[in-house]
Amino acid sequence: MIQTMRWYGSKDPVSLQDIRQAGASGVVHAMHEIKNGEVWSLEALQKRKTKIEAAGLEWKVVESLPITEAMKTRTGNFKQHIANYKASLINLGEIGVEVVCYNFMPVLDWTRTQLAYPLENGATALRFDWSHLAAFDCFILKRKNAEQDYNDSILTEAKRFFEQATSEDKQQLEDAIIAGLPGSEEGYTLAGLQKAIDSYSAIDERKAEEHLKLFLDEVLPTAESSGIAMAIHPDDPPHPFFGLPRIMSKASDIKRLLADNDNAYNGVTFCTGSFGARADNDLVQIVKGYGKHIHFVHLRSTKRDVNGSFYEDNHLDGDVPMAAVIYELLEVEKQYSKQIPMRPDHGHQMLDDLKKPLAHPGYTAIGRLKGLAEIRGVINGIEFMQNR
Repeated sequence: MIQTMRWYGSKDPVSLQDIRQAGASGVVHAMHEIKNGEVWSLEALQKRKTKIEAAGLEWKVVESLPITEAMKTRTGNFKQHIANYKASLINLGEIGVEVVCYNFMPVLDWTRTQLAYPLENGATALRFDWSHLAAFDCFILKRKNAEQDYNDSILTEAKRFFEQATSEDKQQLEDAIIAGLPGSEEGYTLAGLQKAIDSYSAIDERKAEEHLKLFLDEVLPTAESSGIAMAIHPDDPPHPFFGLPRIMSKASDIKRLLADNDNAYNGVTFCTGSFGARADNDLVQIVKGYGKHIHFVHLRSTKRDVNGSFYEDNHLDGDVPMAAVIYELLEVEKQYSKQIPMRPDHGHQMLDDLKKPLAHPGYTAIGRLKGLAEIRGVINGIEFMQNR
């Protein structure tokens, strides 16, 4: 696999030099400074590529070229946004980008309720807790009929948490959910979040699936002619919440995606953490079944509890059978004579990084370096045994 790390640009405290020292050969990057829905100009892209290559790294994967809420709901100026999206794809093809990772999650991108969950060894991790989400939904956002979406056990825990939480605890929860995590498309106020949720009042899962198909109908020909594979990222977490449709959470969702748009350039970003947060997803079987259409890989592991809450564990621990998944991914590479770009997804805040501000939750230097080193060790071990 091609070993990469995500880079957030010139303001990222983790520099291109840091990424190269970690052992990666490439970066996963996006033009975060350009407003969603606007064209990524060829001039701007060439300038960014030059900077990355000057650091001794490659830029073959974009994460993400944002799909605006107008495009997801097919309202407002969505037609212009799609035209701009296609123009950006053409420009990305011109500079040699080969994969565009994107997502179709409504309103909120990936979501966590704790950004610095304390671990026994003193490091911190990202966590998603259903009772904390319910507390935010029912008692802070106060979404109409929100209580109906949670079972009694989660509601009881939500009430207990909210009653005991300090004002600082509540603010941290609110910030974690609505301020926008790294790479997310939008940040919201409470009123803005409710308004965005309301815009989906007439869009259920079936309608959202239709909108995704229509989007791909329109952009896949451009992606194919530009030599770019479209790789959808799964829902994170892979469950619906806030009454919003989540349509890329299970193996059956991948099957539908490929049936709706049968194109070699249509595929998935195989995120072991996102798919692995559901106990009913068999990650090894997903790789075996859909390996041809896996264009990009995120490797991380989550540890679930009985309610489906989870925290991000060490890359080789948790509920993800990481060694078995990596073995199957290497088999896919041999079967289809390709190299799949991979990055160690997220990482604990640990060691010296604990003394630094958490600029990009999940994207500290040392935690990801540790993850990449562990993953590289698994890859080398598998390849050694196969070549004996």
